[in-house]
Amino acid sequence: MAGVQPLNKKTIIKKRTKKFARHQSDQFMRIMRSSWRKPKGIDGRVRRRFKGAVPMPSIGYGSNKKTRNILPNGFKSVVVANVAELEMLMMHNRTYAATVAHSVSSRARRDIVARAEQLSIRVTNAAAKLRAEEDA
Repeated sequence: MAGVQPLNKKTIIKKRTKKFARHQSDQFMRIMRSSWRKPKGIDGRVRRRFKGAVPMPSIGYGSNKKTRNILPNGFKSVVVANVAELEMLMMHNRTYAATVAHSVSSRARRDIVARAEQLSIRVTNAAAKLRAEEDA
C-alpha cells in the first residue's frame, strides 16, 4: 500500500516540540510528569511572564494551518470502523489516510484493508492484529 502518495507534501515545521512544563514541577515528585496547568497565584512569576521564568503556552506556538493535523507521511488521519466509512475516502485518497479503529475485529479489519487496496487508500495500521496462519 506504499503506492499512494500525498497530494502535496509540505514540510512540517513545529515551533516547539517540547512539552510545556508545569510551574515548579521540578520541585515536587507528585507533579513531575503532569500536564500543563495555568498558574493562578497573585505573585506568580510564570503568570506575570518574568524574564527567565518557565514559558507559558500561547497562541503564537500554534502550527501552520496548512500543515496542522498532518501525519509525517503527508496524510491527514481518519478513523474507520467499517467498510462503509472507508468508502467516504474514495475521492480523497491523496489527502486522507484511514486508521482502522482499535475495537475492530481481525476479520473485519482484513475486509477493510482489502477494500482500501482496491480504492488505493493508505491504511496507517494495516498490519495490526494480523497473524500468519500456520499450516498443520
